[in-house]
Amino acid sequence: MSIKSQFDDLLSEVNNCEKCSRMCDRKKVLSKENNGKLDSKVVFIAEAPGRLGAELTGIPLCGDKTGDNFEMLLNSIGWKREDVFITNSILCNPQDENGNNSTPTQEEIKNCNDFLKKTLEIINPELVITLGAKALDSLKRIENHNYFLQNFVATKVSWNNKFLFPLYHTSPLARRHRNEDQQKADFRALSQIVNPN
Repeated sequence: MSIKSQFDDLLSEVNNCEKCSRMCDRKKVLSKENNGKLDSKVVFIAEAPGRLGAELTGIPLCGDKTGDNFEMLLNSIGWKREDVFITNSILCNPQDENGNNSTPTQEEIKNCNDFLKKTLEIINPELVITLGAKALDSLKRIENHNYFLQNFVATKVSWNNKFLFPLYHTSPLARRHRNEDQQKADFRALSQIVNPN
């Protein structure tokens, strides 16, 4: 079965999912058009779609400050969105009772984990790049690891017969832990170990 056919089957599963009660009416941010290249050597995984970004645009890491930062960091190493694949640990935007972005629960991450696993199996990248601790932790459900973001940031490590490269999230809040210059240096290190083309 071709990559395209496998991905079509996955999209059908995703679009019919109603496992998370608070997100049944949310946009499912996974598509052939908006997530990137299906045979990319590189997959970026963030935490969840943002309410002012992907929830509106349908494009992961696009349309809000987090997306702007991600785009700037990609551009800083000469990479383009269309050369990589971008997804999230969960595919819908979690919101609190006031309509603000909310951290996904462990149950919600578990509910979406099979979709993430299938995505990685279909694309079969050389390198998986996690953006933030939640994304890094979500991979433990696929293949356990003992990597912590603080200790392994911008370090190429082995995971699930692939390589993993943990990075801090590109959200403005993450800048408290990793400033823009540090994040640019992390992306430069990334560009030295893989070419997405």
